Amino acid sequence: MVNLIIDNKKVRVPEGTTILDAAAVNHIPIPHLCYLKELNEIGACRVCVVEIEGINRLVTACNNVVEEGMVVFTNSPKVRETRRVNVELILSQHDARCAACVRSGNCSLQTIANDLGIIDIPYKEDLPYAKWTEGFPLVRNYEKCIKCMRCIQICDKIQDLHIWDLSNTGSRTNVDVSYNRRIEEADCALCGQCITHCPVGSLRERDDTQRVFDALADKDKITIVQIAPAVRAAWGEDLGISREFATVKRLVAALRKMGFDYIFDTNFSADLTIMEEGNEFVEKLNNRENEKFPLFTSCCPGWIRFIKSQYPDMIDQLSTAKSPQQMFGAISKTYYAELLHVDPERIFCVSIMPCIAKKYECDVSVLNDAGAGQDVDVVLTTREVARMIRAEHIIPEVLEEEEFDSPLGVSSGAAVIFGTTGGVMEAALRSAYYLVTNENPDPDAFKEVRERENSWKEASFDLAGTNIRVAIASGLGNTRRLIETIRKGIVEYDFVEIMACPGGCAGGGGQPIEDGVELAEERSDVLYGLDKINEMRFSHENPSVIKCYEDYLQRPLSRRAHSLLHTDHRTWEFNITPKKL
Repeated sequence: MVNLIIDNKKVRVPEGTTILDAAAVNHIPIPHLCYLKELNEIGACRVCVVEIEGINRLVTACNNVVEEGMVVFTNSPKVRETRRVNVELILSQHDARCAACVRSGNCSLQTIANDLGIIDIPYKEDLPYAKWTEGFPLVRNYEKCIKCMRCIQICDKIQDLHIWDLSNTGSRTNVDVSYNRRIEEADCALCGQCITHCPVGSLRERDDTQRVFDALADKDKITIVQIAPAVRAAWGEDLGISREFATVKRLVAALRKMGFDYIFDTNFSADLTIMEEGNEFVEKLNNRENEKFPLFTSCCPGWIRFIKSQYPDMIDQLSTAKSPQQMFGAISKTYYAELLHVDPERIFCVSIMPCIAKKYECDVSVLNDAGAGQDVDVVLTTREVARMIRAEHIIPEVLEEEEFDSPLGVSSGAAVIFGTTGGVMEAALRSAYYLVTNENPDPDAFKEVRERENSWKEASFDLAGTNIRVAIASGLGNTRRLIETIRKGIVEYDFVEIMACPGGCAGGGGQPIEDGVELAEERSDVLYGLDKINEMRFSHENPSVIKCYEDYLQRPLSRRAHSLLHTDHRTWEFNITPKKL
């Protein structure tokens, strides 16, 4: 252990601890911009500088370790003046029009500048500029980039896709798409992890809120909205309300107040997905001799983009089942349109998703099987729906809980855990067990696949005398390691679940941003808790799904089910025409 003094406070920390961490564990905050623990400890922003007694120069706290007897001052006059100058220099190369920035009020640079009392920038403004592909789901504003390198490190070290890199040299150095590519030419999975780790507004999702406002104002349109599982665990974060108060039923109330005609739950189509994918898996097992394993889940479009660009020879091992989002869109414009006795062309289907890859997915032309334009018209991220709630002057704190509409608002606990890593696998195994044995297992019999290590996890289960080997992985770096191990023949699995974002959809690229804090696990705990208290924990027991099959789809894997709920992944366009804004 090392003894030192920080701001006149005696502290004791393990040897090798950085000054930044030593201060943090003792409730002494040191401002920083570029730092991400174990990922980006390069001291590039020079905002975390501190003064050490006996040393003339200031040192960065993020990458200098403590020493015995060290005396540190984190906010001395010398530190404050230097930190102020450094931030002013950053602001001189940053588009500081905060009122028109998506991160206003949730921006580390804005907070630090305010705390330093900066009300004017004494240096000449020198903003970089480059043209971005208009309408692409991922948006980059070069004029806001502070060259912190976080996006590079996240994409390289966590997602292993290397989309971002430094361009030019010297004072002209900037961050851009690697290898001089345009973003639509790159292998970007659209996971959005670069967005959630950017400390400013240089990276964001395409804003589709106005398209939804326009649809809500169109009296000829019937507006239907679906809420993804992971959204319910996070939507209140940007609005400053507690996770306990921000129930999904209060989100339903906000959306109804906003003017949506019908409010449904993506969990309904998650249950539908399990019926299709579970039957597909059992059918594959019954024909084991003629099938190639593993079967990969197909709910995550970021993962689909990854396998298409990195391992195209393995595309045929993807489940043909569409994602719950796309199944919902197809059902809403066919089955539900018939229930309403309306022309499906009038239905405008909106998804609220924790993801920006879903914006790409809804635009894939081969996924539009309902015959009424796009099956899903617009995808909003969790962040976008929070902005819409503010724009509509809705006060979440006074909302009473309201129920989903029926029948597409009925769902099981198995569906809600789709929003976390391992959830799709667990839900599928619950129903696969029933399909094979005609008996329900203990709902928690497969909880071993619940991933907490942010790696890949494997397990094996007895399925009516057949040993089933499964694996799950979240994060594309982990995914690459898993797939390479499979390809080398080191491991063999029957069923594999992949989620592009670390922690699954709970940690998705469209979720609220709390700089420097990873909330996927906390949000996942909410989803598992909702599953635990649900009276119905098996997808095959959902009465609305059963009736949908009886009245419309006939049975899982029927001709109609294949037409509406399945896809050929080889026909997906990787690059789509960007939306015109």
